[in-house]
Amino acid sequence: MEIEKIKTFGELKKAGYEPKSIKEELRRNLLQKIMKKETPFVGIHGYELTVIPELERAILSKHNINLLGLRGQAKTRLARQMVGLLDEYIPIVEGSEINDDPFNPISRYAKNLMHEKGDDTPIGWLHRNDRFSEKLATPDVTVADIIGDVDPIKAANLKLTYADDRVIHFGMIPRSNRCIFVINELPDLQPRIQVALFNILQEGDVQIRGFAVRLPLDIQFVFTANPEDYTNRGSIVTPLKDRIGSQILTHYPEDIETARTITEQETAEAVKAKENVYVPDLAKDILEQISFEARENHFIDAKSGVSARLSITAFENLLSTAERRALHNGEEKTSIRLGDFVGIIPSITGKIELVYEGEQEGVSQVAQQLIADAVNTIFKEKFPKIEKLTKESDPDPYAEIVSWFFEENDFELLDSYSDEEYKNELDRIIPLQQLIEKYHPETSKKDSYFLKEVVLWALAENKKLSKFSVGNGLHFKDLYGSYISGL
Repeated sequence: MEIEKIKTFGELKKAGYEPKSIKEELRRNLLQKIMKKETPFVGIHGYELTVIPELERAILSKHNINLLGLRGQAKTRLARQMVGLLDEYIPIVEGSEINDDPFNPISRYAKNLMHEKGDDTPIGWLHRNDRFSEKLATPDVTVADIIGDVDPIKAANLKLTYADDRVIHFGMIPRSNRCIFVINELPDLQPRIQVALFNILQEGDVQIRGFAVRLPLDIQFVFTANPEDYTNRGSIVTPLKDRIGSQILTHYPEDIETARTITEQETAEAVKAKENVYVPDLAKDILEQISFEARENHFIDAKSGVSARLSITAFENLLSTAERRALHNGEEKTSIRLGDFVGIIPSITGKIELVYEGEQEGVSQVAQQLIADAVNTIFKEKFPKIEKLTKESDPDPYAEIVSWFFEENDFELLDSYSDEEYKNELDRIIPLQQLIEKYHPETSKKDSYFLKEVVLWALAENKKLSKFSVGNGLHFKDLYGSYISGL
């Protein structure tokens, strides 16, 4: 029979429906996906050999789960995708506040209704998308919020005393019976609230305000926590940790390719909306490298982590910086320039936590240095090492470029330049073009200009040229020629 045609408990039994717990439901559906070589966690990259196998093992073991990791590591997304492992629909006693299973009713309402109507008990159907509940742990959360309390208004309306269990108002957890229930940032939950979870996790039941009411709830719990929280804001009480079946450690992307895949996935709409902006592959690599540099930078608190959201929002700002310039110049299309990376600084400053030395340095200065470090790192992968000291007999691939600046002593890349002015300015440096042709002859003309900027920035970072801001752009000079000419 089709689900929508089953309206009563009798029809449900006749159809041969077999009830199962939510953990068994998740386990069976995961087994089927594994046998079909399908992944239940779509769009989660970099966890294929680490987090996802551990999460699948926890589900197969019917464990409650704690996802432990720093900010921006897709913990909540993993929990939400577990909904895809649920059956599409499950039957409930119609009108039940806590999604009573008609084969095993636990609330007084459902028991009374089924006792009265038997096989004629009306049945409703709950879709899997409605079987996910989420609560952010905050200091103001109470036991009444998550478990329940006596409702004086209900008692007055029904003319009942507080001794009657019908005056109970169920909290979020009982209302999430037969659902996935997620508590985000578990250490932020006050210890007394964590203690209230003991019985639910171990015995699967709740007690409300001293009532002799036992509700054997059927819930898949998923918790998320940040290791930083264990020392800064709170901790998970030891008996609660003991009751959580599996603790799974999440992590950041381990390589640029994975990081790029995540950023491109999350910014697909922004890219589509700004199709007039061309982004060189090298620009994408530098953008991702900024996060890698930040996670190793001694000015940044490593315990706080550097979220993957940094790259996502930075990429959106990068596109907007180029788009804004094109609009001001009346151009329909444009390309990302290395100078546009100044526009991503607001995306960096709000997503890094500085140690004391970093605060002394200044968050904007740290952000600018991260960009410069990322450029330098990517440059080293593409070109020969820039030696600080060289013998006259040793070949120096950058000598002609430095000589050009010594002779010209005047080169600017202004933000207001049109694409034609920008390209003409870079084309003036003939030795720079020759360097690109020698080491990267396959580079397209469209990408070559960004690569030229990378070389200039790297030469400045390695003290071969001087680079300084002129308010609306950058000015490059020979490091020593300016002093000589000033004499």
